[in-house]
Amino acid sequence: MSTSHPVLAQPASSHAGGRSHGPSSLSSDLPTRAMTLPQTAQLDALLTIIRDKDTPRGDFIFYSDRIIRLLVEEGLNHLPVIEKTVMTPTGKEYKGVSFEGRICGVSIMRAGESMEAGLRECCRAVRIGKILIQRDEETAMPKLFYAKLPEDIASRYVLLLDPMLATGGSAIQATEVLLTKGVPEERIIFLNLVASPEGIEAYTKRFKKIRVISAWVDEGLDERKYIVPGLGDFGDRYFTV
Repeated sequence: MSTSHPVLAQPASSHAGGRSHGPSSLSSDLPTRAMTLPQTAQLDALLTIIRDKDTPRGDFIFYSDRIIRLLVEEGLNHLPVIEKTVMTPTGKEYKGVSFEGRICGVSIMRAGESMEAGLRECCRAVRIGKILIQRDEETAMPKLFYAKLPEDIASRYVLLLDPMLATGGSAIQATEVLLTKGVPEERIIFLNLVASPEGIEAYTKRFKKIRVISAWVDEGLDERKYIVPGLGDFGDRYFTV
């Protein structure tokens, strides 16, 4: 466990150095099916660490994993449940709930693979699928190179995993793959750490029934279509020694 950047839990209304930590400047203008995590000082502190270009890789992984866990937990909150009654050790019944259907995760390689462990920590023995989409150098458009998905994915709820939502091209292509496999839009939840308004708009215009959950929405894209202020290439920083 890293200790060089202690981040302690703070209430959502707390201030750090006079800075208000209400909703980020763009999160209140999101489409109906898009949302962010609560914009707290805690989350801002975690994101500040992973945005810092001088943060060591070990700390980048550790604090990214903390945000990923928050995202996964929020994604699970949006899955349907059914009533379930259990007997407690005290001999009393407890009327609770259970998830209505089976779930699986689908990571958009390679950066999305960083989110698989967070999902497994919340859901034991969860099935994981993978989709590889890369830019076609001739057309400059996203192109499907590889897809390995559970055979029964059409009957599952799917958490689509990709830490960065920039233009939305790769996410749209990956989602099209899921739809061709029979997954209904309303059974897909797309999780990402940092998104651009342009990417959210493009994605939600294409898929009107899919919920998008972002940890934070940044200012936008630069001329190279990179998220700004962003945090760089997430996959490189997470996986490259």
